[in-house]
Amino acid sequence: MKTSLSHLPLKKQQELALIKEIILTNAPVEMIILFGSYSTGKWVEDLYLEQGTTYEYMSDVDILVVTRKERSAEKDWRWCSIENKIRERKRLTDTHIIAHGIGFLNERIRDSYYFFVDILKEGIILYDSGNYQLATPQPLSPAKRKKKAQEYFEDWFEAANETIKYYGYAIKDESYRFAAFFLHQATECYYTTFLLVFTDYKPKLHDIEKLGHLASKIKAEMTTAFPRSTQEEKRLFKLLQKAYTDARYRKKSYVITKQELEYLAERVKVLAALTKELCEAEIEKYNIG
Repeated sequence: MKTSLSHLPLKKQQELALIKEIILTNAPVEMIILFGSYSTGKWVEDLYLEQGTTYEYMSDVDILVVTRKERSAEKDWRWCSIENKIRERKRLTDTHIIAHGIGFLNERIRDSYYFFVDILKEGIILYDSGNYQLATPQPLSPAKRKKKAQEYFEDWFEAANETIKYYGYAIKDESYRFAAFFLHQATECYYTTFLLVFTDYKPKLHDIEKLGHLASKIKAEMTTAFPRSTQEEKRLFKLLQKAYTDARYRKKSYVITKQELEYLAERVKVLAALTKELCEAEIEKYNIG
């Protein structure tokens, strides 16, 4: 695995040094690995004008934190807190952290989970305690990779479609909170389908905004499922996002109307169609003979 950041501007190298320090100060870790666009040199920092409005797009920093035990990695609150601490430093790029124990990580590498194999090939070590070594992957043929992707698609896409049925039952019964929850679950399943087919990995997240962001970094078309260019579009998406907890646990403050649900259901249909089209095209790439 690489160790040099020489392909990055000095400012970015300094940012990463500070991000590393924030992580080390707030969590016991064995390794910190940079992956994604900043490790490959394909990051984007772009300002553009569209219909009189200036938009800014900046690639996130993607970090894999390796801990001694998987149970330490599973403390989601810790990594959210660290991400927030990084976000509070105004000059630091938004950072997305995933965390896994060394045993889990090496098992996935040996079994050639291509998300982790790609990190092994393209990632850059920012910190290494020296206590552990990363495993060596076994070769994975195109046929095996296609089989795995096809199984992911069939399992998770079907689960999403089944959940949509429960949404239909709930809205017919005017159980709007339950309808919102099932719509959220379907959305999560569609994003999970996409991420597993393309990366062989699903992060431990229920946050559909983060899942959608990860998907859109792979295929920009995924951003069209839930447009958020207006305050109303943002408000409606937030209703769906909050449904996982607020609707699920029947918070009195959570209110959603049939009209709002119908709008969101149409957007989920768009997500379903995109997921099907893009995943089937990706799976088709592995045809041999």
